[in-house]
Amino acid sequence: MRRSLGMRLVLLFLLLALAMTGIFLAGMQRALSGGWSGIVRPLVSDYVDRLAADLGSPPDVTRARALVQRLPLSVRIDGPRVQWDSHPRRRGWSSDHRHDGEDDGWLLQRDSADGHRIVFGLGDASWVKRPRTIGWFTLAALLLVTLIAYGYVRHLFRPLDDIRAGALRFGQGDFDQPIPQRRQDELGDLAVQVNTMARDIRAMLDAKRGLLLAVSHELRSPLTRARLNAELVAPGPERDALLRDLGEMRDLITDLLESERLASGHAALQRQATDLNTLVRDLVAEQFADAELQLDLADALPRVSIDPMRLRLALRNLLDNALRHSPAGAAPAQVRTQLHDGRLMLSVRDFGPGVDDAQLPHLSEAFYRADAARQRSTGGVGLGLYLCRLVAQAHGGTLQLRNAQPGLEATLSLPLSAR
Repeated sequence: MRRSLGMRLVLLFLLLALAMTGIFLAGMQRALSGGWSGIVRPLVSDYVDRLAADLGSPPDVTRARALVQRLPLSVRIDGPRVQWDSHPRRRGWSSDHRHDGEDDGWLLQRDSADGHRIVFGLGDASWVKRPRTIGWFTLAALLLVTLIAYGYVRHLFRPLDDIRAGALRFGQGDFDQPIPQRRQDELGDLAVQVNTMARDIRAMLDAKRGLLLAVSHELRSPLTRARLNAELVAPGPERDALLRDLGEMRDLITDLLESERLASGHAALQRQATDLNTLVRDLVAEQFADAELQLDLADALPRVSIDPMRLRLALRNLLDNALRHSPAGAAPAQVRTQLHDGRLMLSVRDFGPGVDDAQLPHLSEAFYRADAARQRSTGGVGLGLYLCRLVAQAHGGTLQLRNAQPGLEATLSLPLSAR
């Protein structure tokens, strides 16, 4: 009820109808009460006096029976000489006793001079039950009208469901399917305006990606020349530091280009059947030969259809991240492969301080940097885990991050079949 605008409108209509009905009935009752007290009540009292006098004293049962047959009345006579009831199986409107205070029951009850009490009531039982039947039909009609009103309100606000679904698609970067314009009204105009906004946002994002890709491509040539020139410098700490910085710049540009390609959907995976354990061993031997790593690779893993270049890129980022945040004296970072629930799992764990649980959902966002344990001085700009997530999603898999206590564990979950 709190979230549904249509339900609240229907409830408002229902409450408004009930309030109007109550006010109308209260006003009519107030208006008619004066007429009852001033006109109808004296007439009814006089008529009941005449009926009681017509029955005689003591009351004549024959006259009472004729009265019941002529009029829709019930008559009950209680007294020392006559005991008679025209409707012995039920009671009329009047009661056999009077309540405290003034009671309208005396209008239908008279006492004769010889000690008999005559009570008049309504004789037609179906008439007595009719108001209850009418009440149930009225309630059913009210519920039916409410149901029709709810359906109409849902029809009126159906474009809101389309706008909500479109906003979710646009938020996920899917601008291919616009919001349908179902009607020519305010909500239809809103759908058109949101579609226009989505086109503008897409144009800005495409322009940003284009500029970023162009700048990254242009940086590769001077970076290659700088690296060649650095190779000519005399060996020493300065040369090593320069080459290390140039290598980080090269990796940053590579991550930037790949993340933009994967995020924009323009990069097609070059899949081929690959042994995951062989890919891990080759990457460690080529780029992390001097690092302390513990390999825990499952035996007899099935070959999987993946893009080996991009998976190597993701694994390299995971290993860089783990080594960067492994303090001196801690256990070596761990690389593990396994087959779990029909999926290949590639996990990389460090034994550093980890991160706060509240930061885990944001670690795989672009350019996100955690506090304290993972500062800029440790290297990286916040693209590594973001790129790993994009690589996993491009393969139909996921990237899962958790605090391993100690350390942080990142797991790539990949399906066995290509998607």
